[in-house]
Amino acid sequence: MFREHTRKLVLEDGQEYYGHAFGDSGSKVCELVFNTSMVGYQEVISDPSYTDQAVVMTYPLIGNYGLADDDYETKIPTIGALVVREYNDSPSNFRATKTLAEVMREYKIPGIHGVDTRKLTRSIRDFGSRKGLITDADTSKEECLRILGETELPHNAVSRVSCKKAWIADVNVPGRPKYNIAAIDCGMKFNIIRSLNHRGCRVTVLPWNTPAEVIESIQPDGIFISNGPGDPEDVPETIETIRTLIGKFPIFGICLGHQIISLAYGAKTYKLKFGHRGGNHPVRNLDTGKIEITSQNHSYAVDAESLAGTPLEITHVNLLDQTIEGVRCERDNVFSVQYHPESAPGPQDSTYLFDRFIEMMERCRNA
Repeated sequence: MFREHTRKLVLEDGQEYYGHAFGDSGSKVCELVFNTSMVGYQEVISDPSYTDQAVVMTYPLIGNYGLADDDYETKIPTIGALVVREYNDSPSNFRATKTLAEVMREYKIPGIHGVDTRKLTRSIRDFGSRKGLITDADTSKEECLRILGETELPHNAVSRVSCKKAWIADVNVPGRPKYNIAAIDCGMKFNIIRSLNHRGCRVTVLPWNTPAEVIESIQPDGIFISNGPGDPEDVPETIETIRTLIGKFPIFGICLGHQIISLAYGAKTYKLKFGHRGGNHPVRNLDTGKIEITSQNHSYAVDAESLAGTPLEITHVNLLDQTIEGVRCERDNVFSVQYHPESAPGPQDSTYLFDRFIEMMERCRNA
């Protein structure tokens, strides 16, 4: 059984939330965000897009099915911290190999449970994402505010979570690979690679700052740009690479990749008040009129007005706040979505987008 001791979460505006520790016992400053998923906490803590963020889980019970070896979305979790209402350290799941707290201790991820997560989520919703400090309960409020004021959130997250050298993923390809994908890793989830492998793709995973000429030398059938953490304008090298490659290969982007594609075409991005995180976001497909329930995790969005001077057209729109969820340029065989069609966790309404990428590569191959 885990040992608990009292600790607190202090926000930069002075709000304090008291609870108990689980996971790593250290103090940490993170950007506070919330996730509305009812399941999938393992995929959440191992999603590189959460790097340096303290995630408030709105579902009240967390930890009850432990962690399974096959369900990670990255090898080394880089989430900043976890904030939950009720933590269960005795999981009931035949697939579980470790408890959530054990994994959090292993990767130095602090957690706090017993917090009024409904009140905290409303605060983030009403006043926006902001810095928070998880620390011992006896740390004075003045000291906490001093630490928060002196600590700047890092801006180099993509370079830290991207692979350091190229590697090939093809063990899950059924039969002989039909397509070769060059995937730019900005913090890519494993289920994206699995989704491409299952469709007959050998995936060459490349570091975020791989030059365009190196990618061209691979002679891929298509280029994929992954999800990842932080501000898309923090990766000008990736933006320039995509700008160079546009029109030469079919290109598909997800999440941060969607923003990078938009910036490469000359559009602009901006930071949302509290972002989109969860598995229940409704998105309208403007081609079909159908509504897809999507999995999302992002802080930034593409400015709709800035698309006016580009060849990109809007394909998907968020029904909650009308933000841009998808764009394409048929002339250049480029398309992208802001959400996560690979889910993990989340609904699978949008897996057809991987099939669309396959069709695009096949069409270009036969042109």
